[in-house]
Amino acid sequence: MTRVFINGFGRIGRTLLRQILRGDSGLEIVGINDIAPLEICAYLLRYDSVYGPLAEPVTTGVNCIGIGAHRIAFTHAPDLRTLDLSGVDVVLECTGRAQTRTIAEAGLEAGARAVLISGPSEAADKTVVLGANEQELGQARIVSNASCTTNAIAPLLRLLDLGLGLDKAHVTTIHCYTGSQPTTDAPGPSPERSRAAAVSMIPTTTSAAGQVIGVLPELQGRISIAAVRVPCLSVSAVDAVIQTNEDIEQPVTEFLREALAGSPLIGLTEDPCVSSDFRARPESLVLSLPHTMTTGTRQLRLLGWYDNEWGFSARMIAWARRMAARPDLMA
Repeated sequence: MTRVFINGFGRIGRTLLRQILRGDSGLEIVGINDIAPLEICAYLLRYDSVYGPLAEPVTTGVNCIGIGAHRIAFTHAPDLRTLDLSGVDVVLECTGRAQTRTIAEAGLEAGARAVLISGPSEAADKTVVLGANEQELGQARIVSNASCTTNAIAPLLRLLDLGLGLDKAHVTTIHCYTGSQPTTDAPGPSPERSRAAAVSMIPTTTSAAGQVIGVLPELQGRISIAAVRVPCLSVSAVDAVIQTNEDIEQPVTEFLREALAGSPLIGLTEDPCVSSDFRARPESLVLSLPHTMTTGTRQLRLLGWYDNEWGFSARMIAWARRMAARPDLMA
């Protein structure tokens, strides 16, 4: 069993806990750290606006949180270095603050064997995405799992490049609003991102534009990625237009069914669904076959859905297991 410690009990931290509590993750949570009051953290775990109330009762004790029969130590350390994390295989770094080496390596200095960051970070030793560049993990101790959108796009583009020969591609992520956007108009990092998140569709940039090239450098100069933030609370979409090097010889839907049979990363749906149908789906992306289109013999359009919290958290769990299984991390 991989022993993990959650640092940061926000959207991803709580989603990770919900998945781990299901009992088949292969992870054991030995502690949680967040600077917010324990009672508020417990309340937000019990009542979730996206995933609904937790089935098990949630209680609080002295420096601990209870979920059903589970009791998990809960600390409020602003700096992980003040904690003893010896015996922890992987710190799941979910604060969103690990953008400097000082913060990113705090878990290691506290005694943990590795740190997995739940988002982009230039402070990481390596950025890895399952289905794209997992072979590059190596012995990296501080690892970034990139972004939810990078996890959705990169495996898809790699599949198409290897299977069909990608010439050029433009991808638009239609992304639900997040806590980085204001609820009412307020100064932000750009004019568009200064507008109220829940009342407009907001064209913007995405960090995935650079991250996809980071994990798939062979696509440099062949892809572009943009974003539109939309007034949805959960589940995002990828709308990709692909041009291939050669004529597509078989129906695209047939190619996808064959290439993705049994894939845990990219799923398929035969049904005409909407975003809410994909809440709590564990895949990085679920392609909608009814919305697959071809123009001529070398252009196709694909639409895919992804739960940007649940699917991303599932990848965090998979990476934690992989990182802890390396011989250099074994106790």
